[in-house]
Amino acid sequence: MSDQNSSNVVFTVAPGGSLNGEGRVPGDKSMSHRSIMLGSLAEGITEVSGFLEGEDSLATLKAFKAMGVTIEGPVNGQVRVHGVGLHGLKQPEKPLYLGNSGTSMRLMSGLLAGQSFNTTLTGDKSLSSRPMRRVIDPLLQMKASIAAAQNGTSPLQIQGGQKLQAIQYTLPVASAQVKSCILLAGLYADGKTCVTEPAPTRDHTERMLQGFGYEIMRDDATVCLRGGGTLKATQIDVPSDISSAAFFMVGASIADGSDVTLKHVGVNPTRTGVIDILKLMGADIALSNLHEVGGEPVADIRIRSSKLQGIDIPTDLVPLAIDEFPAIFVAAACAEGQTVLRDAKELRVKESDRIQVMADGLQILGISAEPTEDGIVIQGGNLGSGTVVSHGDHRISMSFAMAALRSSGQIVIEDCANVDTSFPGFVDLAARMGLQIN
Repeated sequence: MSDQNSSNVVFTVAPGGSLNGEGRVPGDKSMSHRSIMLGSLAEGITEVSGFLEGEDSLATLKAFKAMGVTIEGPVNGQVRVHGVGLHGLKQPEKPLYLGNSGTSMRLMSGLLAGQSFNTTLTGDKSLSSRPMRRVIDPLLQMKASIAAAQNGTSPLQIQGGQKLQAIQYTLPVASAQVKSCILLAGLYADGKTCVTEPAPTRDHTERMLQGFGYEIMRDDATVCLRGGGTLKATQIDVPSDISSAAFFMVGASIADGSDVTLKHVGVNPTRTGVIDILKLMGADIALSNLHEVGGEPVADIRIRSSKLQGIDIPTDLVPLAIDEFPAIFVAAACAEGQTVLRDAKELRVKESDRIQVMADGLQILGISAEPTEDGIVIQGGNLGSGTVVSHGDHRISMSFAMAALRSSGQIVIEDCANVDTSFPGFVDLAARMGLQIN
């Protein structure tokens, strides 16, 4: 790899090989963010283990330190958060810089709307192009004072000292980040705040609020809470991130002779779309040692190589696998027949336009991949060799690295520095299991 300081970290992956062995992928990013946010607002000391020491979750941690919260660690995934209570945060001295983390920006905008002080949230170039109107609109309905750049992107300027009002909000698009933003603002609002979703999305915020002793009311697709309660410090053991496990699920499925076991993976039912989709394609995936940790279901996942078939991906699984599609597209490229994805417009506004960027890369490798407005049509075939550009998107870099297991020649992936945002140690773990990457 080239110099870590330049944005152009390059992965070079030799073709062929198989994946074997067992390992634990890093902690869940969604839960790492939330453990810091809720731990900071709780009363008492929250102890977190399994915290993901990636750039995104560290951006959240630094932001709360900048607002006066004492946080020890992370040391080997261990963090101690000295909570200041719902009203104990202090005004930061300068704008809060959140790097590449859309989760940090969207969730914190809700939480900060209820504070007594003003804050400004900024991010890197990629984050500064991501849409924030989807959180601003409901917050304005709650009587928050929040302004974005002209095109509805960051920097976000939030004026404190507002009396927030509870709302009943129906999400126009299924989004866990928008739902979480409104619920976190609801902690500070007068009355009962309710969010109704058009399709299920990850529910880590609701589960973790309950873990901190906050009452959550659920009724079918609606979740509610009343403002003005308190959060009590707790212990959180963050499971491994299923989004990171997904690369190894796909790699082991497509490479002959593979047999991989991933330990202690979070299998929250709002996140297991990738397992369901791969199984529909014929993947050999088995879960064992199922148990709960801090209200979150966890399991060991064993994946063995199999012959995959192209499928029409059921639209009800799309929100449950939204972050895993770059890896799923690689599985589709190695499957027999055609795979069709629809109803996934959300993929166009992630860290990159994941539909277009994956289609471009697959075409370079000789696969027929036709983007549609809200999805893609991929014809399985033989992967060739070539140089693909990940556009700084960590999930795209790792997906194309796994594609080399079935390619006829070397795959070079440019602009991979951001892999550390979600999966520090990816290259080491992949190499230990048999991927020929450097």
